[in-house]
Amino acid sequence: MPYIYLDNNSTTQVDPRVLEEMIPFFSTLYANPASNHKFGVEVNQVIQKARAKIAGCIHSKENEITFTSGATEAINLAIKGIAEAYSHKGNHIITVSTEHNAVLDTCRYLEKLGFQVTYLPVDTDGLVNLKDIEKSITKETILISVMYVNNETGVIQPIQEISELAHRNNILFMTDATQAMGKIPIHVDELGIDLLVFSGHKLYAPKGIGVLYHRTKRPFNVKLEALIHGGGHENGIRSGTLNVPGIVGIARACELACSEMETNQEKVRLLRDFLETELLQIEETFLNGHKTSRMYNVTNLGFKGVDADALIVGLKNIIISNGSACSSALIESSHVLRAMGLSEEDAYSSIRLSLGKFNTREEITIAIQAIKEQVKHLRKLSF
Repeated sequence: MPYIYLDNNSTTQVDPRVLEEMIPFFSTLYANPASNHKFGVEVNQVIQKARAKIAGCIHSKENEITFTSGATEAINLAIKGIAEAYSHKGNHIITVSTEHNAVLDTCRYLEKLGFQVTYLPVDTDGLVNLKDIEKSITKETILISVMYVNNETGVIQPIQEISELAHRNNILFMTDATQAMGKIPIHVDELGIDLLVFSGHKLYAPKGIGVLYHRTKRPFNVKLEALIHGGGHENGIRSGTLNVPGIVGIARACELACSEMETNQEKVRLLRDFLETELLQIEETFLNGHKTSRMYNVTNLGFKGVDADALIVGLKNIIISNGSACSSALIESSHVLRAMGLSEEDAYSSIRLSLGKFNTREEITIAIQAIKEQVKHLRKLSF
């Protein structure tokens, strides 16, 4: 039996159309885009076209797009880059307790260097309170960083309201849009985003490529200190030979995602709702996260009395997860679910099912039956 893959928030299959566009850059168009000979210039022109495609998707300027190895590097560059560049203005950063570990660990590192970080709580639905943000602002605050869409629950934060609050206080606003990019429209000016990051492998592009957007126009011309030095690539912000195939791939993936967004939304939402409705019929099953303010491809469900790890192992060819793949090696319950007020037991009994555009109704039907049977089996074992 082939895999039924329901872990698309962890990574996605590369779209065949993306792969097709990348292949020449491994074989015939292999020049270094930083070289000044004709071959290098030709490849560099491809890079600029890729930058334009991505900028078009988020309505930014081309020179505001910096390529990285992924969202984790982009987050590190953004937060550490701001901390160093604006340390003369203040040393305080505000974020949320349900952020991805790439944000939380970066902030903890900065605390060791003397920066002050406020980790805001969320309510039982996973939403941050605007009043809590406002109360946390001090004269030393230089950055507010709030994830657009949570990777575990799909909860969507009120990004525009938060950015408006930040700008009223002359503070930069950053968002990790890894789970939002390509799924919902993003207009950086309308939303008031100063820094935005995302990874290619969450939107049907390859692993090892990511993007950092940073504003160069009003209300802020964002300054960043580089993390990686050596050659001055990417306008001096991120040195290193560019990953040309990856850049071509992520640009094509963004282009496809933006042009096919409504079709994918409709298809995936119907499948998610079908899956969720059926599984919630299982006795003592509960939904984690806001019922409406969440991404259409995700459901996070808890099954009372069931060990999520045992459920994952028992399903065999049906691929689901119980949290972020970036910290899956840790044997502990989800920090996101605990921050939402779940007990250790309920957090350990919760799973994430994240769908993608390649899933089918037939797959979902098979998965529903298998999960129902496995939950029933595990509950019998525990009594």
